[in-house]
Amino acid sequence: MIPFSVLDLAPIIQGGDVRDALHRARALAQHVERLGYRRYWLAEHHNMPGVASAATSVVIAHVAAATSTIRVGSGGIMLPNHAPLVIAEQFGTLEALFPGRIDLGLGRAPGTDQLTARALRRGQLNTADTFPQDVQELQSYFRPLQPGQAVQAVPGSGLSVPIWLLGSSLFSAQLAAALELPYAFASHFAPDDLDEALRLYREGFRPSAALNHPYAMAAIGVCAAETDAEATRLFTSLQQNFLNLRRGTPGPLPPPVDSMDGRWSPMERAGVQHAFREAVVGSPETVQRGIETFLERTHVDELMITTAIYDHAARLRSFEIAAKIREAIAA
Repeated sequence: MIPFSVLDLAPIIQGGDVRDALHRARALAQHVERLGYRRYWLAEHHNMPGVASAATSVVIAHVAAATSTIRVGSGGIMLPNHAPLVIAEQFGTLEALFPGRIDLGLGRAPGTDQLTARALRRGQLNTADTFPQDVQELQSYFRPLQPGQAVQAVPGSGLSVPIWLLGSSLFSAQLAAALELPYAFASHFAPDDLDEALRLYREGFRPSAALNHPYAMAAIGVCAAETDAEATRLFTSLQQNFLNLRRGTPGPLPPPVDSMDGRWSPMERAGVQHAFREAVVGSPETVQRGIETFLERTHVDELMITTAIYDHAARLRSFEIAAKIREAIAA
């Protein structure tokens, strides 16, 4: 049975607030844990009024404390925003509190706009250029302490925190292969390089003591409901949200609408549909066909699902439907 996992941005809905979003994130993690999902990851974004997971390590602790078996991690920490030592200490602390359950996914994008990136990085604008070196420095802090080592992560040294590389282009796929790390592709919003990235990762990977075979995961949007029409309606919340982001006016997740007609231009519609071309939206039967097609094409080792639905009960139901589909595919 191929593992299914969850990517969450702890969405803040219109009429809600951060506290409500974080409580919903915790409830979702508990829900998918009961359904047998393997991981629950949170994404780092900044200066976005619709995302409550900016302090990603803190939210991971919030979720991990309310669950018991599901792995909890970052999807991902945007490493150029942070000193590697700080991340090693944060995730070393998480691993000490929740041993054997913490994942550290790393990305090299800022997770925000350039002005906010400058505020995060205090004027250091080229930190993405040192991403490979920063990943290796971060890895070093989790290794056992060496004689004469002047700087150590406390907590962190000697702890086993799995590191993943995340990406939406070919760069991270090649780097993950070179560093012998598991790899996750963000096809839920940037699908263009998915197939080529998976090919480069698998072809370039060499077995190591840490990972003896390439392990690839892909993220897709899934919006499942009892009927195609209802799922299509629920999906309009994410479409509106992404459209607002593209227009430079990000905000909380809006309620669904009966139709997107008149809400976007033909060019905007084409852009949103392109970004979400891997999304699977519909009834249980429609979603099963879509997921099966995606898995047959990509042969990923794990599927990560993200679902931004305004109504919390409908969101929980979507993940229930996906869990049943996983079982049906396995059968």
